[in-house]
Amino acid sequence: MKIRWLFFLAIIIMLTPITVNAEQQTPMEKLDDISDEALQMVKFQRYEDAKKLLDYFSAQFTSITGTTKPLSMDEVRIVHTSHDEAMEAAVSPNMKYEERINKLTKFRLVIDALATSHQPLWTEMEEQIMTAFHQAKEAAENGDTAHFHTNFNTFLSLYNVIYPSMKIDVPVENIQRLDARIDFINEYRSEVITNSKSQLELNALDTDLKSLFANMEEDEADPSLWWVIISTGSIIIMTLSYVGWRKYQGDKNQKKNRSRD
Repeated sequence: MKIRWLFFLAIIIMLTPITVNAEQQTPMEKLDDISDEALQMVKFQRYEDAKKLLDYFSAQFTSITGTTKPLSMDEVRIVHTSHDEAMEAAVSPNMKYEERINKLTKFRLVIDALATSHQPLWTEMEEQIMTAFHQAKEAAENGDTAHFHTNFNTFLSLYNVIYPSMKIDVPVENIQRLDARIDFINEYRSEVITNSKSQLELNALDTDLKSLFANMEEDEADPSLWWVIISTGSIIIMTLSYVGWRKYQGDKNQKKNRSRD
């Protein structure tokens, strides 16, 4: 009975530090929250509040860049560019609501990509992006010019939203390959519709897009979760070994007592 209680106590002790750490936000996670609040303000058309939050983000970002793990020059540039676009969306008197949302979403996804090490939010747009692309691909195969242009434009618009955050998480060679295929299809649209050989580029892009999202899903497990699994497994092994050793010692002592009798 004592051994069982020691076993459960050991697990509680091992898990407690993880619970505490999970509640502590890093500076980048705090910036992530600010970006999300700014997006919510734009969704509710509270543009002045969104501007104030974006101003606050800018001040906080400047203050933490010297105290945390340094960002690369490309990452800093991506943050500044997406922040500028978000600010434009908040202060513009004429910008359409959908465009405002897209720009704030782009900014939000960039900060999330920097703040998280697994399952970035931009991957959640996979279904929307792949649906638009597959509809464009089907229209091209059917020779339906109007629907191809409409759906491919939708695909480009959605892809543009996740593009900056992709550049943070995806190897540059993969980005360059996607860029080359998308640029070719976009530039030679009429040829893609009329020429079956050119449509092979659509198949290749389809494969690359699927690979893009699949590769991001491979590393979904939180490293801290693996630490819990390994630690707990070690505790179980040690406990079972101890129980086995105690049982062995007990049997050994019993045999000694019997031999004396």
